[in-house]
Amino acid sequence: MWFLSKKGPSGFSPNSTAEEVTQGIDGSALTAIVTGASSGIGAETARVLALRGVHVIMGVRNISAGEQVKETIIKDVPQAKIDALELDLSSLASVRNFASNFNSLGLPLNLLINNAGIMATPFTLSKDKIELQFATNHVGHFLLTNLLLDTMKKTARESRKEGRIVNVSSRRHKFSYNEGIRFDKINDQSGYNGLSAYGQSKLANVLHANELARHLKDEGVEITANSLHPGAIATNLFRQHSIISGIVNVIGKHVMKNVEQGSATTCYVALHPDVKGVSGKYYADCNIAEASPQANDAGLAKRLWDFTMSLVH
Repeated sequence: MWFLSKKGPSGFSPNSTAEEVTQGIDGSALTAIVTGASSGIGAETARVLALRGVHVIMGVRNISAGEQVKETIIKDVPQAKIDALELDLSSLASVRNFASNFNSLGLPLNLLINNAGIMATPFTLSKDKIELQFATNHVGHFLLTNLLLDTMKKTARESRKEGRIVNVSSRRHKFSYNEGIRFDKINDQSGYNGLSAYGQSKLANVLHANELARHLKDEGVEITANSLHPGAIATNLFRQHSIISGIVNVIGKHVMKNVEQGSATTCYVALHPDVKGVSGKYYADCNIAEASPQANDAGLAKRLWDFTMSLVH
């Protein structure tokens, strides 16, 4: 795969790493939240942001695992400003508790990296009786973003620095159910397909970023919202499928991105000056890419926004 190293308009390629795409960028005046930061590309995103001087708050479901990652990062980056707070995105109560705990710290918030995710799980309902992948990958992040927006707006206004919201989606957003979002069947086990449900949740990530970008533009707020495909990466996302996980472990390093490459687009969209003022776009390999027709459907995005708002309330 890595003979496909042709650089795009940004000057970066699928081979580029998060360190490479953020080289020379000073993030010391910034504070970021990274969800799902205890493993995979979330942990690498947190490490590289900390390396560039950003104060990173790791949102982690397992706080002990998060603390271990924090210690590892500090060993690698002794000057790192990094903290871990408990966050289970499948639970609306946990999301509200995280946001309350963060806001009580009185910190600014420049960057929100909605990275955490689960993939192709068997049919399960969350604690709030919402299909688990949709609940974790979309609804939790939707609520989290809403609860933190006032802090981000205040930070952008007072610091005169652009805030950025980054939704980590997937190329699988192009392979949702035929109708895109199964509004009337979100919690219906009949017809459930693990990969299609994953695609649905990733489509929701793109639609959410696009509709959020429209809201922020209408308000005249200096905050952008974008989504991205990190690439095919050998991470524990495949843990639900032992056969696939085994194959990934054997051949993944030859045909898939490593975490350093997989976190590059996230770090690029979050920090790079070339992305300033860009909002409502979908990125892949650190370049603007083409999302699916469903992902660009403004009507679908608005319907999803209203639907999710009703779920979280």
